[in-house]
Amino acid sequence: MSLQESGQMYLEAIFVLSGTHNYVRSVDVGEYLGYSKPSVSRAVGLLKDGGYVVTNEYGHLELTEKGRQIAQKTYERHTVLTEFFVSIGVPKDIATEDACKIEHDISNEAFEALKKHMNSK
Repeated sequence: MSLQESGQMYLEAIFVLSGTHNYVRSVDVGEYLGYSKPSVSRAVGLLKDGGYVVTNEYGHLELTEKGRQIAQKTYERHTVLTEFFVSIGVPKDIATEDACKIEHDISNEAFEALKKHMNSK
């Protein structure tokens, strides 16, 4: 499975939720992202097939190492881009929304340069 933007968003959602919940269920992911149960079910099935997510004996979602790496990378991009936009005067809600759009498409080189710039301040 080639991981598209939506797959990255699901992994990021599971990652974020796992930081604040003892366990993550598909319904939690759907509520977090605002997606329907059928959409979440299909996406989770594809993520399982791709080796990004597993379910434990209780049906709770857990990221595999492969899934966790992508989720962490996506989340880092999201937070750094949001911080950058806020630092140049973009309102937080717009900064967050724009970061979500860009995090999937920005090159590694541009992101690393932006991160280096942000850390040098």
